[in-house]
Amino acid sequence: MRFIAATLIAISVICGTYSLIHMVAAAEFEHPLPPIQQACEVFSKGLGSLDFMTYAGPKHLIDGYPARNEDGTVNVVVEIPAGTGSKWEVKADGNLHWDIKAGKPRIVQYLPYPCNYGMIPGTSAADGDPIDAVILGPAVPRGSIVPTRIIGLLKLTDKGEQDDKIVTVMDDTPLAHITTISQLQAEFPGICEILEEWFVNYKGPGAMPFGGMGDAGEADAALRAVLKEAAAAP
Repeated sequence: MRFIAATLIAISVICGTYSLIHMVAAAEFEHPLPPIQQACEVFSKGLGSLDFMTYAGPKHLIDGYPARNEDGTVNVVVEIPAGTGSKWEVKADGNLHWDIKAGKPRIVQYLPYPCNYGMIPGTSAADGDPIDAVILGPAVPRGSIVPTRIIGLLKLTDKGEQDDKIVTVMDDTPLAHITTISQLQAEFPGICEILEEWFVNYKGPGAMPFGGMGDAGEADAALRAVLKEAAAAP
């Protein structure tokens, strides 16, 4: 009993908080994550559980929200919070699913994500999926819809196909005032290098070749092009 209590205290210290619901669910469904990762899993309060592998929001997570807000900010649906490694994705049904690989829930076999990772609703990239985006800053609960500002573009190739990530920042964080990649590099040296090294190597050494960092204008143009295509689609 003392060991269990000590373990829970250690978990609360490491995570800052933990979800008792997901601890219980982990025990019931044989959650494959290590205990401390189980405790750190936090989902947006706006989500409801359809089953242990699927969460649904109050709206379709792709079609139910605009890409841009009236104030010019860009919405990002957080699929993977910073500091976590469980690979969740918004699928065509508009729900969040824990991705499956080789018959098992996907967990990144590398360091956890160094940023919040997600997608921009109302978009469809060249690979048929919504445009990917990263949000720099503290972890945000999975399933959150976050208004962000675009500051650049992370250019990557995955299995021969372009797989760029739009780089964004959000309010109330140390990076909220950043507007360009050059400003990010000047005021927060190392962040771009961290993103590059992580994304290039997390699927295996050099698995996703890096094509450089694009500026905010290039990222915004890419988003506008996809939105124009989406608007013209039947």
